[in-house]
Amino acid sequence: MTSPLFDVPAAPQVPVLGQDGGFPVRRIFCVGRNYAAHAAEMGNEVDREAPFYFTKSAHAICLSGASIAYPLGTQDCHHEMEFVVAIGAPAFRVGKSGAMQAVYGYACGIDLTRRDLQAQAKDKRRPWDLGKDFEDSAIIAPLTLAAEFGEIADQAIRLTLDGEIVQESRLCDMVWSVPEVIAHLSQFYHLMPGDLIYTGTPAGVGPVRPGSELHGQIDGLSDLSLRIGAPE
Repeated sequence: MTSPLFDVPAAPQVPVLGQDGGFPVRRIFCVGRNYAAHAAEMGNEVDREAPFYFTKSAHAICLSGASIAYPLGTQDCHHEMEFVVAIGAPAFRVGKSGAMQAVYGYACGIDLTRRDLQAQAKDKRRPWDLGKDFEDSAIIAPLTLAAEFGEIADQAIRLTLDGEIVQESRLCDMVWSVPEVIAHLSQFYHLMPGDLIYTGTPAGVGPVRPGSELHGQIDGLSDLSLRIGAPE
Protein backbone atom coordinates (compact mmCIF):
# COMPACT_ATOMS: atom_id res chain seq x y z
CA MET A 1 0.00 0.00 0.00
CA THR A 2 1.33 3.45 -0.86
CA SER A 3 1.82 5.99 1.90
CA PRO A 4 -0.36 9.13 1.99
CA LEU A 5 0.96 12.22 0.25
CA PHE A 6 0.16 14.39 3.26
CA ASP A 7 -0.74 13.95 6.91
CA VAL A 8 -4.30 12.77 7.44
CA PRO A 9 -6.01 14.60 10.33
CA ALA A 10 -7.00 12.36 13.21
CA ALA A 11 -10.70 11.89 13.88
CA PRO A 12 -11.98 14.44 16.41
CA GLN A 13 -12.78 12.89 19.77
CA VAL A 14 -15.59 13.72 22.18
CA PRO A 15 -14.94 13.18 25.91
CA VAL A 16 -17.05 10.52 27.62
CA LEU A 17 -17.96 10.93 31.29
CA GLY A 18 -16.25 8.29 33.43
CA GLN A 19 -14.14 6.94 30.57
CA ASP A 20 -10.42 7.40 29.91
CA GLY A 21 -10.71 7.36 26.12
CA GLY A 22 -12.61 9.67 23.80
CA PHE A 23 -15.37 8.87 21.31
CA PRO A 24 -13.85 9.22 17.80
CA VAL A 25 -16.31 10.91 15.44
CA ARG A 26 -16.83 9.19 12.09
CA ARG A 27 -19.87 10.93 10.56
CA ILE A 28 -22.57 13.39 11.61
CA PHE A 29 -26.20 12.99 10.57
CA CYS A 30 -28.71 15.73 11.39
CA VAL A 31 -32.50 15.33 11.44
CA GLY A 32 -34.45 18.19 9.88
CA ARG A 33 -37.76 19.54 11.23
CA ASN A 34 -38.08 17.04 14.05
CA TYR A 35 -40.07 19.40 16.33
CA ALA A 36 -43.39 20.57 14.90
CA ALA A 37 -43.15 24.01 16.53
CA HIS A 38 -39.75 24.65 14.95
CA ALA A 39 -40.99 23.56 11.53
CA ALA A 40 -43.89 25.99 11.90
CA GLU A 41 -41.68 28.92 12.91
CA MET A 42 -39.62 28.32 9.76
CA GLY A 43 -42.76 28.31 7.62
CA ASN A 44 -42.71 24.56 7.00
CA GLU A 45 -44.86 21.57 7.74
CA VAL A 46 -43.52 18.35 9.23
CA ASP A 47 -43.17 15.51 6.74
CA ARG A 48 -44.81 12.72 8.70
CA GLU A 49 -44.16 10.10 6.03
CA ALA A 50 -40.45 9.85 6.85
CA PRO A 51 -37.69 11.86 8.54
CA PHE A 52 -35.16 13.70 6.38
CA TYR A 53 -31.53 14.52 6.96
CA PHE A 54 -28.53 16.64 6.15
CA THR A 55 -24.94 15.89 7.10
CA LYS A 56 -21.91 17.60 8.55
CA SER A 57 -18.31 16.48 8.24
CA ALA A 58 -16.60 15.13 11.35
CA HIS A 59 -14.31 18.13 11.46
CA ALA A 60 -17.29 20.40 12.11
CA ILE A 61 -17.06 19.11 15.69
CA CYS A 62 -16.37 21.75 18.35
CA LEU A 63 -16.17 20.79 22.02
CA SER A 64 -18.20 22.52 24.71
CA GLY A 65 -16.38 25.34 26.48
CA ALA A 66 -14.81 26.70 23.31
CA SER A 67 -14.70 30.26 22.11
CA ILE A 68 -15.01 30.40 18.32
CA ALA A 69 -14.85 33.12 15.70
CA TYR A 70 -18.14 34.27 14.20
CA PRO A 71 -18.59 31.97 11.19
CA LEU A 72 -17.24 32.99 7.80
CA GLY A 73 -19.41 34.21 4.95
CA THR A 74 -22.63 34.89 6.85
CA GLN A 75 -24.50 37.82 8.31
CA ASP A 76 -27.13 35.64 9.99
CA CYS A 77 -25.75 32.68 11.96
CA HIS A 78 -28.36 30.88 14.07
CA HIS A 79 -28.23 28.59 17.10
CA GLU A 80 -30.11 25.27 17.11
CA MET A 81 -30.03 23.31 20.37
CA GLU A 82 -30.15 19.51 19.92
CA PHE A 83 -30.16 16.10 21.63
CA VAL A 84 -27.23 14.11 20.20
CA VAL A 85 -27.16 10.32 19.90
CA ALA A 86 -23.80 8.52 19.66
CA ILE A 87 -23.72 5.18 17.85
CA GLY A 88 -21.51 2.52 19.40
CA ALA A 89 -22.38 -0.68 17.49
CA PRO A 90 -23.08 -1.53 13.84
CA ALA A 91 -26.69 -1.02 12.72
CA PHE A 92 -27.84 -1.98 9.25
CA ARG A 93 -31.47 -2.51 8.28
CA VAL A 94 -32.51 -2.74 11.90
CA GLY A 95 -36.07 -2.46 13.09
CA LYS A 96 -37.34 0.05 15.62
CA SER A 97 -37.41 -2.62 18.32
CA GLY A 98 -33.69 -3.34 17.99
CA ALA A 99 -32.41 0.11 17.13
CA MET A 100 -31.48 1.19 20.65
CA GLN A 101 -28.96 -1.65 20.95
CA ALA A 102 -26.68 0.43 18.70
CA VAL A 103 -26.69 3.47 21.02
CA TYR A 104 -23.54 4.23 22.99
CA GLY A 105 -24.52 7.47 24.67
CA TYR A 106 -26.03 10.93 24.49
CA ALA A 107 -24.94 14.55 24.66
CA CYS A 108 -26.10 18.14 24.42
CA GLY A 109 -25.33 19.66 21.03
CA ILE A 110 -25.77 22.83 18.99
CA ASP A 111 -26.11 22.93 15.23
CA LEU A 112 -24.88 26.34 14.08
CA THR A 113 -26.51 27.37 10.80
CA ARG A 114 -25.59 30.09 8.31
CA ARG A 115 -29.27 30.86 7.85
CA ASP A 116 -28.85 33.37 5.03
CA LEU A 117 -26.82 30.89 2.98
CA GLN A 118 -29.29 28.11 3.74
CA ALA A 119 -32.18 30.33 2.60
CA GLN A 120 -30.40 31.20 -0.63
CA ALA A 121 -29.86 27.50 -1.34
CA LYS A 122 -33.51 26.69 -0.60
CA ASP A 123 -34.69 29.44 -2.95
CA LYS A 124 -32.62 27.95 -5.77
CA ARG A 125 -33.44 24.33 -4.83
CA ARG A 126 -29.80 23.66 -4.09
CA PRO A 127 -28.15 21.62 -1.31
CA TRP A 128 -27.73 23.20 2.12
CA ASP A 129 -24.02 22.43 2.51
CA LEU A 130 -22.78 26.02 2.76
CA GLY A 131 -25.45 26.80 5.32
CA LYS A 132 -24.87 23.76 7.49
CA ASP A 133 -21.48 22.10 7.05
CA PHE A 134 -18.66 24.39 8.15
CA GLU A 135 -15.89 24.54 10.76
CA ASP A 136 -17.00 24.57 14.41
CA SER A 137 -20.67 24.20 13.46
CA ALA A 138 -21.39 21.00 15.41
CA ILE A 139 -20.94 21.89 19.06
CA ILE A 140 -21.05 18.99 21.53
CA ALA A 141 -20.74 18.47 25.28
CA PRO A 142 -19.20 15.35 26.88
CA LEU A 143 -21.11 12.14 26.24
CA THR A 144 -23.08 10.34 28.93
CA LEU A 145 -23.36 6.56 28.56
CA ALA A 146 -26.83 5.40 27.50
CA ALA A 147 -27.23 3.16 30.53
CA GLU A 148 -26.52 6.06 32.86
CA PHE A 149 -28.95 8.38 31.10
CA GLY A 150 -31.79 5.86 31.09
CA GLU A 151 -34.91 5.95 28.96
CA ILE A 152 -35.57 8.86 26.62
CA ALA A 153 -38.80 10.38 27.92
CA ASP A 154 -39.92 13.89 28.82
CA GLN A 155 -36.50 15.30 29.73
CA ALA A 156 -36.35 19.08 29.27
CA ILE A 157 -34.14 20.56 26.56
CA ARG A 158 -33.31 24.26 26.68
CA LEU A 159 -30.86 26.86 25.42
CA THR A 160 -29.95 30.12 27.11
CA LEU A 161 -28.53 33.00 25.07
CA ASP A 162 -26.85 35.76 27.07
CA GLY A 163 -28.80 34.73 30.18
CA GLU A 164 -32.23 34.46 28.52
CA ILE A 165 -33.97 31.17 27.71
CA VAL A 166 -34.61 31.17 23.96
CA GLN A 167 -35.31 27.48 23.25
CA GLU A 168 -37.21 25.14 25.53
CA SER A 169 -39.07 21.88 24.93
CA ARG A 170 -39.05 18.21 25.93
CA LEU A 171 -37.52 15.21 24.21
CA CYS A 172 -40.94 13.55 23.98
CA ASP A 173 -41.95 16.37 21.61
CA MET A 174 -39.73 15.01 18.84
CA VAL A 175 -41.80 14.03 15.81
CA TRP A 176 -39.55 11.06 15.05
CA SER A 177 -38.26 9.18 18.10
CA VAL A 178 -34.64 8.07 18.40
CA PRO A 179 -35.40 4.39 17.60
CA GLU A 180 -37.45 5.48 14.59
CA VAL A 181 -34.62 7.68 13.32
CA ILE A 182 -31.98 4.97 13.78
CA ALA A 183 -34.17 2.34 12.12
CA HIS A 184 -34.87 4.65 9.17
CA LEU A 185 -31.26 5.78 8.70
CA SER A 186 -30.07 2.19 8.82
CA GLN A 187 -32.06 1.42 5.69
CA PHE A 188 -29.78 3.76 3.75
CA TYR A 189 -26.45 3.59 5.61
CA HIS A 190 -24.34 1.08 7.46
CA LEU A 191 -24.36 2.94 10.78
CA MET A 192 -21.11 2.31 12.62
CA PRO A 193 -19.40 3.18 15.92
CA GLY A 194 -18.35 6.81 15.77
CA ASP A 195 -21.47 8.07 14.00
CA LEU A 196 -23.40 10.91 15.65
CA ILE A 197 -27.04 11.83 15.10
CA TYR A 198 -28.17 15.38 15.92
CA THR A 199 -31.90 14.76 16.39
CA GLY A 200 -33.38 18.17 15.56
CA THR A 201 -34.05 21.46 17.30
CA PRO A 202 -37.06 22.89 19.17
CA ALA A 203 -38.67 26.23 18.36
CA GLY A 204 -36.90 29.45 19.27
CA VAL A 205 -33.91 29.35 16.93
CA GLY A 206 -32.36 32.74 16.32
CA PRO A 207 -29.22 34.72 15.57
CA VAL A 208 -25.96 34.77 17.49
CA ARG A 209 -23.53 37.69 17.39
CA PRO A 210 -19.93 38.36 18.37
CA GLY A 211 -19.88 38.26 22.16
CA SER A 212 -22.87 35.88 22.45
CA GLU A 213 -22.73 33.38 25.32
CA LEU A 214 -24.66 30.14 24.80
CA HIS A 215 -25.58 27.63 27.50
CA GLY A 216 -27.39 24.40 26.59
CA GLN A 217 -29.02 21.93 28.96
CA ILE A 218 -30.82 18.59 28.73
CA ASP A 219 -31.94 16.90 31.94
CA GLY A 220 -29.50 14.14 32.85
CA LEU A 221 -26.66 15.28 30.56
CA SER A 222 -23.60 17.50 30.89
CA ASP A 223 -24.31 21.13 30.12
CA LEU A 224 -22.93 22.77 27.00
CA SER A 225 -21.32 26.20 26.74
CA LEU A 226 -20.05 28.25 23.82
CA ARG A 227 -18.85 31.79 23.25
CA ILE A 228 -19.01 33.51 19.87
CA GLY A 229 -16.03 35.77 19.21
CA ALA A 230 -15.29 38.39 16.60
CA PRO A 231 -15.14 37.42 12.90
CA GLU A 232 -11.76 36.42 11.54
